[in-house]
Amino acid sequence: MSRRRKGRDVNGILVVDKPLGVSSNGVLQQVKRLFGAAKAGHTGALDPLATGVLPLCFGEATKFSQLMLDSDKAYVTTARLGVRTETGDSEGAVVEELPVPGDLTADILEPVLERFRGDIQQVPSMYSALKHKGRPLYEYAREGIEIERPARPVTIYELTLLDIRDNELDLAVTCTKGTYIRSLVEDIGKALGCGAHVSALRRTMASGFTLDNVHQIQELEAMREQGESLDGLLQAPDSALTMFPEVRLEDSAVESILNGQPVRMTGQSPLGHVRLYSTDRFVGLGEVLPDGEAVKVLPRRLVKSSDR
Repeated sequence: MSRRRKGRDVNGILVVDKPLGVSSNGVLQQVKRLFGAAKAGHTGALDPLATGVLPLCFGEATKFSQLMLDSDKAYVTTARLGVRTETGDSEGAVVEELPVPGDLTADILEPVLERFRGDIQQVPSMYSALKHKGRPLYEYAREGIEIERPARPVTIYELTLLDIRDNELDLAVTCTKGTYIRSLVEDIGKALGCGAHVSALRRTMASGFTLDNVHQIQELEAMREQGESLDGLLQAPDSALTMFPEVRLEDSAVESILNGQPVRMTGQSPLGHVRLYSTDRFVGLGEVLPDGEAVKVLPRRLVKSSDR
């Protein structure tokens, strides 16, 4: 006998401004309770030190969480020069202090930053959540065990110096998935010869959502206390898939897709992942493949309904 899920069906995406000092999962559980939702997940954890854009998926939207996890991200970070820490951020113990060059200017820093723009190789931090033999690296690190980590390719689309003050640099970073800002800051500090760690980190964009889209936890709590519904704050599940082109299907084709069957189409259609729509609703994510002189659409992630 299967257990009944606790909570109600809630479908959509809520973008919250993750507060400082709490885990992403802690925020997720708090918001899930406020909604009384049966099913929810986040799309990539932020460290407790970090704040900013954290998209939360509810119900049918969780089917697209992996695609959202794979999306580009943007951050604003403060690099504290002259101090290296165990974790690469201000939460770790200091392991080394080095003198900071006293003549750092934008003209001096720019050639250093240029080395880290574009396609680079990055060694993940030992304090990351990457798995080794089924365990996250940070568990080994806390036990004093160093695991060899191969460098991985990442792309830094933007690395902009925002401010220089005392021994700190403010940087704006836009990057591909899997980029560790702590590792980037540590590498910049190493290139400057003085070491560095992250003293502040704010995510400004994820899955196409920005700080303009976020809601504060206090806002949600206040609405619940006043008896207001939170459902109107949700964005539709397809709002995180705007990077994929839209394909409109005839009713007969929709029926086939919903039954898990591919649909053959003639005429021009983009190849790859596409958003599928009937005449009145979002159907899900499909993939368009060549099929002779035509194309075929395969169902990949379908939603029961676009209703919230």
